[in-house]
Amino acid sequence: MNEKAGFGTRAIHAGQHPDPSTGAIMTPIYQTSTYVQEWPGKHKGYAYARGKNPTRSALEQCIAALENASYGLCFSSGQGASDAIIKMLRPGDEVIATNDLYGGSYRMFTKIFEPFGIRFHFVNMYDAGNIRKYINAKTKMLWVETPTNPTMQIIDIKACAALAKENKLMLVVDNTFASPYLQNPLNLGADIVMHSVTKYLGGHSDVVMGAICTNNKEYYEQLAFIHNSCGATPGPMDSFLVLRGIKTLHVRMERHCSNGKAIAEFLRAHPKVDKVYWPGFSDHPNHDIARTQMKDFGGMISFTLKDATVEETFTMASKVRVFSLAESLGGVESLLNHPATMTHASIPKEEREKAGVTDGLLRLSVGIEDIDDLLEDLKQAIG
Repeated sequence: MNEKAGFGTRAIHAGQHPDPSTGAIMTPIYQTSTYVQEWPGKHKGYAYARGKNPTRSALEQCIAALENASYGLCFSSGQGASDAIIKMLRPGDEVIATNDLYGGSYRMFTKIFEPFGIRFHFVNMYDAGNIRKYINAKTKMLWVETPTNPTMQIIDIKACAALAKENKLMLVVDNTFASPYLQNPLNLGADIVMHSVTKYLGGHSDVVMGAICTNNKEYYEQLAFIHNSCGATPGPMDSFLVLRGIKTLHVRMERHCSNGKAIAEFLRAHPKVDKVYWPGFSDHPNHDIARTQMKDFGGMISFTLKDATVEETFTMASKVRVFSLAESLGGVESLLNHPATMTHASIPKEEREKAGVTDGLLRLSVGIEDIDDLLEDLKQAIG
């Protein structure tokens, strides 16, 4: 595969070759747990499927190509990928993370890793300069989401990269909301990029998976050791499904973005809607940075209703018919989520509200259905 090939070409072909035994154009599902060796210790690159599987290897190479990375690893979930990254740290190390992040990440950081002596600071990264005051001799990592989940804050990856380099910190960017189609953090100076592959990369709400990409060989070797030793590895069928999903990532993302724009503008103009969080608005905080580091603004939108009680917000959420009230995001179908009781329920109310995740906030993952049907659904639900 030509490294200069366009994104769509890489999405369809990177890491994949016709099967040498049959000529099959799709990578086969190597449904096996072990591999026959020619001599003790002598094999064809595969010995036991927890360590490597040919279907998974093809997927890892494909995702790495989309992120302009030299190395890629796939995990059994996005949380499995995040877990492996934090396991690179040691007791006494400190991490600075954005204060508006996925609730599952917050839960894992505070409930699993803090008891092992790793300290986390959750800070507002709207101004990357704000990070500096939290850096000390124990700081080892910056953990960034952009756009953030669920208030769509935009964080300047280049500025964070400069700060990380100056202080010899590892910069990790969760690129799930943007996908590699809209944003490539490694190009902007990040050391590691991670994805919940469950979302846009898989794209069809039928797989749970995570991925990590890097250009740093030392980091890759550490992560590969954790990957094999701890075993949070996906199976070949899931790898096959994601390979299939990625082939349409570029065309899906174009539709997610165009539908997202139409819905964001509709919500902002609606008399019953209060705040709308979407980075494509010129007055969205750090919009200029989003315009610089992203190709487009995505299909993730959050909003609140004017003067609505929590019960009224719940009533509206339960009335959608084309949208579905459900967790997750990034699939072809449109979803509506109430972060405070769903994806971010594990974050204490006081901490949630500091980051803007109020009980009245709703989050949309805009799918690729016909836009007129999506708009009509929101009209009838809001009333």
